[in-house]
Amino acid sequence: MLRFLVVRTLTGLFVLWVISVAVFVLFFVAPSNVAHTLAGRQATPETIALINHRLGLDRPLWRQYLDFLTNALHGDLGYDYYHQQPVTTIIGQAFPITFSLAIGAAIIWLVLGVYNGVVSATHPRSLRDRSLTVTSLVFYSMPSFVLGLGALYFLYYKLTLSGHTWFPAGGYAPLSEGIGPWTRHLILPWLTIALVSAATYTRLSRASMLDVLGEDYIRTAEAKGLGQRRVTYRHALRSALTPVVTQFGIDLGQLVGGVVITEQIFSLPGLGKTAVNAITQQDLPVIIGIVLVASTAVVLANILVDLCYAFLDPRVRLT
Repeated sequence: MLRFLVVRTLTGLFVLWVISVAVFVLFFVAPSNVAHTLAGRQATPETIALINHRLGLDRPLWRQYLDFLTNALHGDLGYDYYHQQPVTTIIGQAFPITFSLAIGAAIIWLVLGVYNGVVSATHPRSLRDRSLTVTSLVFYSMPSFVLGLGALYFLYYKLTLSGHTWFPAGGYAPLSEGIGPWTRHLILPWLTIALVSAATYTRLSRASMLDVLGEDYIRTAEAKGLGQRRVTYRHALRSALTPVVTQFGIDLGQLVGGVVITEQIFSLPGLGKTAVNAITQQDLPVIIGIVLVASTAVVLANILVDLCYAFLDPRVRLT
C-alpha cells in the first residue's frame, strides 16, 4: 500500500508539473503585452518598462518559470493587479462555494443513481426497469442550463407568484449563517447537477450489476441459501461499484474545479463564475491559479479512486 501511494503521488506530481509548464507556456510565453494592458492606452514606454520590471517580465524565461514554480509550491499563486489582492484570497473566497455545490450534488446523484441502477438490474425488463431507463435517458439528454432555468421558472418564479417563497432566486449563503439558509440557496443547483449526473450513474450501475449478478460466486451465494437482499447489496454491489467509483472520482474532481454553467445560472460566485470573469477581463494570474487548483483536485480524486478499488473488490491488489 505504501509503495502504491508513493508511486501514485509521484505520478500525480509529475502530471501537475507538466500542467504548470503548459500553463506557463500558454500565458507567459504566448505573445501578450501584460504591462501595456495594466498601464492603459496612454502609458509611456517608461511606465510600461517599470511595470515589466516589477512583474519580473524582463527576466529570462527560465528565471520567470523558476520563480513561478517556487512561489506555487509555497502556496503563492501570484498577485491579481486588477483587484489589488492575492490570487489565493480570490480562490479562497470562491472555493468553499464550489466545494459545497460539488459535495452536495455528488451525494445526491451517487445515492440516486446507484439505487436506481440496482433496482433496474434486479428487475430486468420489468416496468420499473423500463421506466427508470426512459427517465435516465431523458435527463441524460437534457442540457444542464435547460434544467437549471426550468427549476428557476417553476420552483422559484411560479411558487413565488403563488405566495410560496421556498427557494431563493440565486446567490449564496455561507454555512456560518445556518444550515437552513445554506441549504435553501444550494438545493436548486444541487438538483440541477445531480439529476443530469444521476442518469449516467443509473445506466452505469445497471450495466455493472447485470455483469456481476451473472458471476459464479453470486450463484454460489444464492445456492447456499443467502437472502436475495444480502446477495445483492453485500456481495454484488460491492464489486459492481468499481466502475462507478472511477466515474465518480473524475466527475467530482471536475466539479471542484468549477461548474461554470450552474454557477452562472444561479449567481453563485464560485470557481466557475470567477474563471469566466477572469477570462473576460484577461486576468491571467486568476486563470492560472484556478487551472492549478482544478488540476490538483482531479489528481487527488484519481488517487483516492485507486485506493477505493482495494476496499471494494478483494480481487484488486495495490502493488
